[in-house]
Amino acid sequence: MALEPLLSHVEPGGKIPPVDQWNPEHSGDMDLVIRSDGTWIHEGAPIQRPRLLRLLSTLLRREADGAYCLVTPVEKMHIRVEDRPFLIVDAEPEQSGEVTLWHLTTNMGDRLDLGHEHRLVVSQTPEGEPVPEVSVRFGLGARFNRNVYYRLVELAEHRQVRDQTELGLVSQGVWQPLGVLDAGSS
Repeated sequence: MALEPLLSHVEPGGKIPPVDQWNPEHSGDMDLVIRSDGTWIHEGAPIQRPRLLRLLSTLLRREADGAYCLVTPVEKMHIRVEDRPFLIVDAEPEQSGEVTLWHLTTNMGDRLDLGHEHRLVVSQTPEGEPVPEVSVRFGLGARFNRNVYYRLVELAEHRQVRDQTELGLVSQGVWQPLGVLDAGSS
């Protein structure tokens, strides 16, 4: 699958195509890796063009078996993702009376509102570290960039959940966990 012809499958204005509804017969493998640091590597070289990266991110989905693939109406190409395909690169609170709403932005320009639809879940990275992630779309998740994560930890509340102390924040009235404190670190 050549990258340039894919540009015709993206609508102006960055609208996400309905890749969840496309089931092309032709499929194969593509030499594309999304590293855990957010770098996209095609045939051994980093993709540098932001527009092409955004395009590819809109054609990405995760299959029921956990595989990642780029999908167009005519073909599906499997790629490799080291951890999660996206990174949260910004988090901004919006206050409306007593209610706080956190807006998250991914490295591909997606904007998510933390709440009932987009919740934080703490899961293990490939290195075994517990780090929060959030669902973006089509089974795809985003991890926090380190600087955003540490900024949120500084603002976090402590809550006793079962027999442990969780760090987290509330967005749209929903508890969003950032992690668990060790017994001696409160």
